[in-house]
Amino acid sequence: MPPSRKAKSAAPPAQPSPAPSGAVTLADIERARMALHGAVLNTDFDHSRTLSEMIGAQVWLKFENLQFTSSYKERGALNRLSHLTPAQKQRGVIAMSAGNHAQGVAYHAKRLGIPATIVMPEGTPTIKIENTRHHGADVIVTGRTLEDAAAAARQMAADRDLYFLHPFDDPLVIAGQGTIALEMLEAVPELDTLVIPIGGGGLISGIATAAKAIKPEIEIIGVEAQLYPSMYNRIKHANLPIGGDTLAEGIAVKTPGEITSAIIAKLVDDIVLVPEAALERAVALLIGIEKTVVEGAGAAGLAAVLCDPGRFAGRTIGLVLCGGNIDSRLLASVLTREQAREGRLSRLTIDIPDQPGQLAKVSAVIGNCGANIIEVYHQRVFTDLPAKGTELHLVIETRDRTHLLQAIDNLRAAGYAITLKGAPVGGAVR
Repeated sequence: MPPSRKAKSAAPPAQPSPAPSGAVTLADIERARMALHGAVLNTDFDHSRTLSEMIGAQVWLKFENLQFTSSYKERGALNRLSHLTPAQKQRGVIAMSAGNHAQGVAYHAKRLGIPATIVMPEGTPTIKIENTRHHGADVIVTGRTLEDAAAAARQMAADRDLYFLHPFDDPLVIAGQGTIALEMLEAVPELDTLVIPIGGGGLISGIATAAKAIKPEIEIIGVEAQLYPSMYNRIKHANLPIGGDTLAEGIAVKTPGEITSAIIAKLVDDIVLVPEAALERAVALLIGIEKTVVEGAGAAGLAAVLCDPGRFAGRTIGLVLCGGNIDSRLLASVLTREQAREGRLSRLTIDIPDQPGQLAKVSAVIGNCGANIIEVYHQRVFTDLPAKGTELHLVIETRDRTHLLQAIDNLRAAGYAITLKGAPVGGAVR
């Protein structure tokens, strides 16, 4: 199978296929592609050999994190902006966003000469705020949640006579996002499953509208962060709690759209939830395997597949890496935590006599088995050990969990009592 495919042409076909009924049609999405032509990338759609082997399926990745603003949101924003009246363009637009919609609106509004104001909730990653300002928008940070920011933006829109550009519950925005499906299916017609992140629902609504019209038998599976199951609750009539600090802040939406909910109820086959650890692992794998930086929301599709590989075995799967705007400090934390889960980075507590040369002895045991000491400090005060003893706290680097256990066994054989991440490991050797 070839490593990468693109649609041969960005121009839409002359005769769109029949479209499902609803607020958005395949014809709307074809027209959106004309509006986006030359201003938004037809991003690479690459086959991942390693992920395919891991999952037992054919996995294709749509690199929307490589758009100019590092997100698919440019598509919907530009399609909506291109349909404003001259008077609306002159007065300007206002949007609320946790980051990616903000950057898409700000960038294309500047290109088109339209004044833009963006309201962003508190807690939005700094990189998204600064990038939005860099694109020329007036940025206002207010509100604890996206819903609070939305209320503030709507009030400002009324007060200043600005056009409110919704991030997902707008047919033209949905149509713009749906152009992704046109590109994916033209490049790889044999796709039989699409696994798509859900926040407010604009992305999956557009993709499902296009994909089901072109290929009715294709399966569309939505993914939400386990902490924010808002669309899951609405579609499945559940009442799971919503809220918390999620890595996938781009899809941390408490109130899904009305238009999008209706489309999802009609066209999306299932919605699944993914825990935070799975999102972190997916972000780390995409860096390690594909050498691409993806934010938590952008990794949600891969996280869902990794959580249930049996469900997807043998399928030809399309995943959208929908955004790459992740704070560098947070990314470093994710990668370090993944190293800890894999047993490559571990914290040990070792009881030693408080005597000269003890650290050198411990270091020699660790070094002789090929492990590396990253951090070290002694704890003499806040410990239950006798006054002539001390706790030696180490962070060590090993190849994997097997190598870690080898290092621990060697320390035990040398007579040391070891605790790994607070859990006793075998007790002291006498």
